[in-house]
Amino acid sequence: MNEGEINTIKLASGEEVVAKIIKIADGMLIVKHPVSIGPGPNGGAPMLMPSMFTAVMDQDVILYASAISMIAPTREDVKVSYIKATTGIDVPAKKSIITG
Repeated sequence: MNEGEINTIKLASGEEVVAKIIKIADGMLIVKHPVSIGPGPNGGAPMLMPSMFTAVMDQDVILYASAISMIAPTREDVKVSYIKATTGIDVPAKKSIITG
C-alpha cells in the first residue's frame, strides 16, 4: 500500500471500499473517490456505487485506522472500472501473455 495507489479496503463493518490513497497519516488514511463494492447481477462483475451519497466527492475523505480491518491491492478489472467511474477515462485492461 502506497500513496497514489488504488486499493481495496475492507472496513470493520464488512463493507468493501475501493479508493485512491492520497496520504497515509497517523491513525488514518486520506483517500479520494471512495466507492463501495456491491454484488453484480447474476454473480457477474462487482458493481461500484458511491460510499457516501451526499458528500462532495472531489474532496479528500478520511478513513480512520480503527474502522479498517484489511487493505489489499485491487484487482486489475475492478481498478479499470474504478478509474472509468471516477474520472470518465476508459483505460484498457492490461494484457498478459499466456504461455504453454
